[in-house]
Amino acid sequence: MAIMFDYAVFGLTVRSGIALPELFPVESPPDADVTIRVAPLAAPEGPSGLEACGDSLLLTVPDVARYRIEGGREIVIDPDPSAPERNVRLFLLGSAFGALLHQRGLLPLHANAVEIDGRAVAFMGESGAGKSTLAAWFHDRGYRVIADDVCVVGFDDLGKAYAAPGLPRLRLWREALELMGRDATAYRRSYIDAQGKFDKFDVPIPFYSAAQHNTPLSAVYLLETGDEFLVQPITGVEAADAVFANTYRGAYLSAIGNLQEHWLSAIRLVRRVPAYRVCRAWDLTRLDDQYGQLVDHLSAALGRSSVAAGSAP
Repeated sequence: MAIMFDYAVFGLTVRSGIALPELFPVESPPDADVTIRVAPLAAPEGPSGLEACGDSLLLTVPDVARYRIEGGREIVIDPDPSAPERNVRLFLLGSAFGALLHQRGLLPLHANAVEIDGRAVAFMGESGAGKSTLAAWFHDRGYRVIADDVCVVGFDDLGKAYAAPGLPRLRLWREALELMGRDATAYRRSYIDAQGKFDKFDVPIPFYSAAQHNTPLSAVYLLETGDEFLVQPITGVEAADAVFANTYRGAYLSAIGNLQEHWLSAIRLVRRVPAYRVCRAWDLTRLDDQYGQLVDHLSAALGRSSVAAGSAP
């Protein structure tokens, strides 16, 4: 009998036919939400990328793997024989899971989230916006990281928004990694390329400093760059547009066929959770100053007298 591995991520239980060392193991669930297995898959009819194949989706990543995503419940992997296992897992836990989350009607944001006094605060933005650097800044000051890069938002039985635990790691470019006092040689590259030029690294988050449960979502910030630090509220259609634009793998929605459902989820979120735009200079040497100002805004937004460093659990 094949060995199976059990994990939890994005608020889902996962039973996998391959080891996923990026995730925390859990006790075997009686009926996992998602099953992962390895099997041969037919070559796609069209170009690489995501295509609809009946009720399933086929994601083709050249020189890495093909992934068939079915009904939000199963992912079948057909890896390229020459692909490093780390690269196969990278796209499995990223793009393939992104498609699966959309199939399940969840709201995955291109965002990180941190826990402050039992509440989640999400920071969304395009690639290179500094999301992971900000998450690392909070992590280094004792705050639990709920998610980095992909923050899954759901709604409980009372309609309240929550952030589900994501992958327990920070993904940092070398410059940010070393500026924060870390040695790049101590970490593995996020993606293995033949030239070794992909200079982004995975920094594992230990179990004790990673969130383990869904956390009520209290605020959403959109990260942008500007000359000076500025925070402004965004509301209504503008806020919903920002959520929609910062959807993780939003380009998949057309193939999945749930654009309208996703738009309604974005509206639902901004009706329940305040949203803000944060402009700050993209200058790693000014992290403490600018993020200190962000902490001041968080204190006011969350109704706290202080969100000081070291006040996290």
